[in-house]
Amino acid sequence: MRLAGAGVTFISQSAATTDVRAAPRTKTRNAALDRTRTFLTLVVLFHHAVIPYTYFGHTDPKFFIGFDMVVIATDSFFMAMFFLLSGLFVWPGLVRKGPWRYLLDRLLRLGLPFAIGALTIVPIAYYALSQRHQPEVSFADFWWKTVTVGPWPSGPIWFLWVLLGLDVIASLLYVISPKALDPINRLSLRAREEPAKFVLVMFAATAVLYIPGRIYFGAGNWFEFGPFSVQHGRVLFYASYFIFGAGIGVQGLNGGLLAADGKLAKGNWIWIPTVLIPYCCMWGLVYIKREILGNPMQLPYWYEGIYGFFFAWFSMAVVFGMLGFFLRFERAGRSMLDPMQSDAFGMFLVHYPIILWLQYWMFDFDLPAIAKVLIAFVLTVFLSWGATMLLRKIPGAKHVL
Repeated sequence: MRLAGAGVTFISQSAATTDVRAAPRTKTRNAALDRTRTFLTLVVLFHHAVIPYTYFGHTDPKFFIGFDMVVIATDSFFMAMFFLLSGLFVWPGLVRKGPWRYLLDRLLRLGLPFAIGALTIVPIAYYALSQRHQPEVSFADFWWKTVTVGPWPSGPIWFLWVLLGLDVIASLLYVISPKALDPINRLSLRAREEPAKFVLVMFAATAVLYIPGRIYFGAGNWFEFGPFSVQHGRVLFYASYFIFGAGIGVQGLNGGLLAADGKLAKGNWIWIPTVLIPYCCMWGLVYIKREILGNPMQLPYWYEGIYGFFFAWFSMAVVFGMLGFFLRFERAGRSMLDPMQSDAFGMFLVHYPIILWLQYWMFDFDLPAIAKVLIAFVLTVFLSWGATMLLRKIPGAKHVL
């Protein structure tokens, strides 16, 4: 995940058809996107804090159905949004650095953390689950079995290798045709005044790429090879968000869909019904699945197709509603998210063992589920933030974290 990044100055629309290699090389911070990214990192931490305490599928004695409402919402948009945000800075990075230097930078930024995380962070995290069922197993034995026999889950860092793969594809596309994403960028430039057209086109593309995969593979089927894993049905969905993000960022971010004075940043109220309609429909389908269909292991194709449609709609609505909010209200001045901004990527990387061990520690506590979630979330935020600040003091670590 490109959790650190910068916007680039905008080339006027009249220059939109010129060679993208003419894009300016000056980097500036985009406060709205920085704060969006930081807030999204906190959403990830909260998502992982509530999962054991959901009503359907809880792994802790305490549960609360309100957390199911959280998980259905967050699982439907937050990773897609990370891919979109990451894509925004791809083309400017390729123009500024060239494909080879860009890929070397991404290998350092994504590949190295993935390798270290797969060998250390992930085993430490999942050892907490092992201790619940096999407390006699030492960490050394657990680690060796994980990396030699398996299973070797990747936890949330699966995002890193998938994003690196998409960066490789984008670099190849740039070498073949630097203007390949110009059609998306032209649509983004026009979306400054007509964002609905862009959103509808992107929704159609992402839905078409997502629904068939969900029907064929199902919602919970994962590709797994060692620590490399990703949901089969969402690969093209995530890739489409990344490509559209890259297209938006081709000529910079200040004059198109994400312009601070554009229509997207001025019409936040309209996203409320646009978000609520598909969300309520997804809950209706959950009711049909459990109360009418009997919660079968294999769901009918029609069910997966309809759920996939509302999933794609909800994801799109939340992503652009959130971007509109931050562009309107969080683009200037100071924000409570600013102190955390430079550490957000590191917090994403290191939070998982912290939160799993906190949940393991509280398993036998006779506390309400809400109290356990608040304790896990707050402590994970501060402990992962503190750990990241310490890690960034290691010489050279700031180039990665």
